[in-house]
Order: sequence, then C-alpha cells, then structure tokens
Amino acid sequence: MVTAIVFVKADVARIPEVAEQLAALDGVSEVYSVTGQIDLIAIVRVRDHDEIAQVVADRLNKVAGVQSTETHIAFRSYSKHDLESAFALGTD
Repeated sequence: MVTAIVFVKADVARIPEVAEQLAALDGVSEVYSVTGQIDLIAIVRVRDHDEIAQVVADRLNKVAGVQSTETHIAFRSYSKHDLESAFALGTD
C-alpha cells in the first residue's frame, strides 16, 4: 500500500463541492478542510506508485475548482495505532 498526502489549493467559493468530489474519487480515502496556505488535504491510498499518478494527475487535478496540488509520498507510518500493534507483537 502506498500513501500520498496531497495538499490542494481550491477556489474558495467551491471548497465544499471540491472536497466532496475529491472524496468520491477511487483511491482517495479521506479529505480534510484545513487552515493555512492550502484549503484541503486529500489522503490517497493505492497499491503502487503508478496508481498515484492516475489518481492525482488524471483525476484529482481535473476536478473543477482545484487550482493546484502538492503531493507528498509517505515512507512510513508512525501513528499511535501502528505503534501499539508493533509493541503488542510477541506479548502473548
């Protein structure tokens, strides 16, 4: 599984509609509206790197109201859930 975090700058008047359209795309697992320099963060989870290009370049960037994107590929996950699972190994 490959995870990409996509920062999305959107037309301010269309943020809710853009967020809903992004969330409906295959490969997009979550969309967050955020404060700061960007408007939305989309989490893309796919099987391989080639699929990231399909989701981001071929679909996400073409949603009406998306002005620009910046994509970051995740190397590792350090979420609390993942760490608890790792420490639980071998405790039986």
